[in-house]
Amino acid sequence: MLCKLAWGNVRRAGRDYLVYLLTLTLGVTVFYAFNTISMQVDIAGIDEEGLAQVMGSMLGYLTYFLAGVMAFLMVYANNFIMKRRKKEFGLYQVLGMGRGRVATIMALETVIVSVVAFVAGIVLGVGLSQLMTFFTASLFKTQIANFHFFFSVHAFNLTLACMLVMFVLTLLLNLRAVRRTKLIELMGAERRNESIKTRNPWIAIAIFAVGVVLVGVAYYRLLRDGFPLTATDSKLQEAMNQFGITTAMVTVGTFALFWGLSGMLIKLLQSLRGVYWRGLNMFIVRQLAAKVNTVCFSMGVIAMLLFLAITSVTCGMSIANVMNENLERYTPADMSQTYVYYTTDTLDYYKEYVNPSEADRMVLADTTVDLYPAWHGKDKSADNNDETGKKVNIADVAGEHVQIDSYLSYPFGGSSPSVSAGEMCKTMGEKLPKAFGGSKADAMGLFVTPASQYNKLRQMMGEEPVSIGRDQYLLTCDMGGELVDLYTKYMAGGHALTLGGHTLKPATDKSDEDTAAIANSAMGSNPGTVVVADELLSQLNLQPYSSSLLVNYKQGMDTTEADESIEYTVLDNLLVDGKEPGSWGIFITRSEMYAQAAQMNGMISYLAIYIGFVLVVACAAILSIQQLSNVADGSRSYRVLAQIGCDDRQIRHSVMAQQAVFFLFPLAVGLAHSFVALKVIIELVSIFGNMSIGGTVGLTCAIFLAAYGGYFLVTYLMSTGMVRAAIATRYSE
Repeated sequence: MLCKLAWGNVRRAGRDYLVYLLTLTLGVTVFYAFNTISMQVDIAGIDEEGLAQVMGSMLGYLTYFLAGVMAFLMVYANNFIMKRRKKEFGLYQVLGMGRGRVATIMALETVIVSVVAFVAGIVLGVGLSQLMTFFTASLFKTQIANFHFFFSVHAFNLTLACMLVMFVLTLLLNLRAVRRTKLIELMGAERRNESIKTRNPWIAIAIFAVGVVLVGVAYYRLLRDGFPLTATDSKLQEAMNQFGITTAMVTVGTFALFWGLSGMLIKLLQSLRGVYWRGLNMFIVRQLAAKVNTVCFSMGVIAMLLFLAITSVTCGMSIANVMNENLERYTPADMSQTYVYYTTDTLDYYKEYVNPSEADRMVLADTTVDLYPAWHGKDKSADNNDETGKKVNIADVAGEHVQIDSYLSYPFGGSSPSVSAGEMCKTMGEKLPKAFGGSKADAMGLFVTPASQYNKLRQMMGEEPVSIGRDQYLLTCDMGGELVDLYTKYMAGGHALTLGGHTLKPATDKSDEDTAAIANSAMGSNPGTVVVADELLSQLNLQPYSSSLLVNYKQGMDTTEADESIEYTVLDNLLVDGKEPGSWGIFITRSEMYAQAAQMNGMISYLAIYIGFVLVVACAAILSIQQLSNVADGSRSYRVLAQIGCDDRQIRHSVMAQQAVFFLFPLAVGLAHSFVALKVIIELVSIFGNMSIGGTVGLTCAIFLAAYGGYFLVTYLMSTGMVRAAIATRYSE
């Protein structure tokens, strides 16, 4: 009997359960689909070792956090349902049903709705996970050779566990509410509205103005100072303190905006008498002012959450796209191996802080070393893990190769650079790029490289050599964005450089970033290099900094086999006259670089979409429930409007106007915060390449419109249904 009654109640009160059902279904769908990532990686043919486990683990831990957010939503949505049905539960008790049976009916209803949402969510999640497999393959640039339908037991169990926790929490709160609420409160719940206190409009306007000022000053500070990512150790703490002040200002300002919004609305629209007295606008304004007073804090939280969601999705995916687009430029060869020479600072550091005995075998490098014949060692892979491993030589796989030697722009044993980006900016009257401001990179200055090596690299990449005379120079940089623009502008302006007492003129008017990489890397390896004639360089006696060996494999050689034959090699120490002039640096193949970039791109994209979508659903659900609760509270007001002659269209228009304000104002504030933050982020990322957010913004808008706009539509349709039901009783009282 109780089961039948519960099922009938769910069917009859379907509208009340719609937001709860929709939110729970979306949560199940997203939780299941994203936690099938390990199976998606396998089906997509991505054989990167450990990738499936890493991504699965990260998304799994993130699911627990997001489940907490969803649990809060479920409780919040359930409170609305309880509020709507208090009179019904009171009527059961008046008819003689005990509180235990009422609680049982509620528990059964919760079970029915939860099961329906879980089943629907799993069905949708299974379908979404199949589609996401193709998205995963496109992210990692692979082809699906053998697609087949799959079902993840792990994702199902994880989703079920999260939903059970939400169900138990919701059920306990429901039972507590029924047991502790008095019968008179249940029967009179429909006539009891929230206590609404109107604020002094002038005080509210003053608080609103303070909020505008705080947010404006915070925007200015952020645009001026940027994020504290490039500050040195001495200035890092101060930069963090200033950033903390900026964050506090924008947070307090956001809440002040919404706290004073009601007074601002009243005074603004009252001053527009033609608008204020038209139709039901006076009623709408008064309703908005009263309700904003009660939900100003939650609107501030929603605005900040929307800001985080928009920024995380747009910024995360855009940075991943920048890395992906520049990958070909950052990886000029099948493999690269760097060798870093010891400098005076390096030797002093070892002697004082590491091991003085080690420093005895280290020597200050006064010249570069030919790396090609020196690159040999033992194979230390899994199949050859003994000390007598197979001998490995680079000549076994190498076809074309080139060595790029990089020198510091000061003489051997010196410390002050002759060429730096800061000095170039002073010459042109320009500001130093923000990514260089306060960092050690500018203090080191630009590198210097011989023209013969640079031209050999260009030939290896299929480009024509560049003629550089003894009194000429060429600036190169592979990081794109502001730095390449700076070097190009410097050369195009005909500005001279002084190197070792020699005045040099630009050999061309453009910095070619496509042939500027001096090693395989993820974010660029050449922040700035001066290319000069070999005969001039031989006279300058500059301090060596590093050498990079770039190798393309032999024609027709299988890339995978070549990678495996040299990837697990431990190189012998490179000695000159029994001393070490430096140490082996980073070794990386083109295949490994592409795999790492794809992995990073995939992880950033998935995390950004996962977090962003759940946060948007959370915000939209909270707003939806608030508005439905407002309509339920104001049902008698709408009934009175109908009784005094207002037509249904005007009443529905008033509902639409109120809900549009509540949905759009937090979104507008969140978008404004995001616009300023993204402007700063774009300027920062421009050090590595021109960051375009157009495509990402389009995807983000599509996701947000589907979720946020969908909740707005559902809220409006449910609200009009509640209003029609209230108006229908106008003559029954």
